Amino acid sequence: MSTRLLAVLAGIEFGTLVVLLANLATVHVAVVPTILGPLHGCAYLAAVVGTAVRAGLLSRPALLSVIPGVGATLAVAVLRRRARAGAAQS
Repeated sequence: MSTRLLAVLAGIEFGTLVVLLANLATVHVAVVPTILGPLHGCAYLAAVVGTAVRAGLLSRPALLSVIPGVGATLAVAVLRRRARAGAAQS
């Protein structure tokens, strides 16, 4: 899975989490978690599995991606840093 796709999944995961928590803290419209809950869960699972496939099951990025909300973003940052370091060595 590409780093770009993982970054999109991380953004969706974080964005849906922010909206879900804002809804819970303010107006609590019942339809919001009905729609965004499954989307958030799918983005979370896809980011975790995609990171594990890309970097290895017990790698640092894969372990970071398990952290809810921000883990996928942290994993993408580590993967991008590794890619830059690898390109600099070539």
